Amino acid sequence: MPTIPPHEDEPRTCRLCSVRSNGICRVLDTSQLARLARHTRSTRHEAGAEVFGDETDITTYANVVSGVIKLMKVLEDGRQQVVGLKFANDFIGRIHAASNALSAEATSEVELCLVPRALMEAMLEENRPLERWLMKETLRELDEAREWMVTLGRKSAAERVASFLYLIALHVNPELGSDTATVEYDLPLTRSDMADFLGLSIETVSRQLTELRRLEIIVIHNKRHVHIPDTERLRQRAG
Repeated sequence: MPTIPPHEDEPRTCRLCSVRSNGICRVLDTSQLARLARHTRSTRHEAGAEVFGDETDITTYANVVSGVIKLMKVLEDGRQQVVGLKFANDFIGRIHAASNALSAEATSEVELCLVPRALMEAMLEENRPLERWLMKETLRELDEAREWMVTLGRKSAAERVASFLYLIALHVNPELGSDTATVEYDLPLTRSDMADFLGLSIETVSRQLTELRRLEIIVIHNKRHVHIPDTERLRQRAG
């Protein structure tokens, strides 16, 4: 998707925003951005902080400016399952819903741009491009969820771990194709969260990461920083 250069008449906060060209604001014109900017506010959350809780009232929606958020479903007995991740540019919120169906927690330092619920829903009624953009994002999330069902239901442990690493690589560089490409990023989840997300034990996740390093498909520095010298090899490993 092409990058939209900022316009000099846009609000200064929007011109300086790192996700202005790729997030929800890409479909808004200058006057709409100005209207939005008058009511939005930026918040920061440290790693491990709760962003919102399960079954809490929805008063704002958010666009992720930086960092990664994990979405979780908590059962009545306290057990929890990581069911999704949100990256920079991603929109967070259930449009027209009264409450959250999941809880969200920052896995790294996160910056969010919060939009009042009433304003966002009013703009959706007036702006067809905005409505279409959110629909496309919803369908993309649905496609990812279905793909992840296949990963958890049919893929081996080796393929699951590789699929997880490749999923993050795609968010870091959405233009990845079948050609050789190099990607670097910090793992957004701990080994424990990765095991939860992948339906594996922590020991299995660690073994598979070690095997990927042995095969020189990935390089890991300081336990969290991943370097992928050839994403095509990782994609093939993911099945």
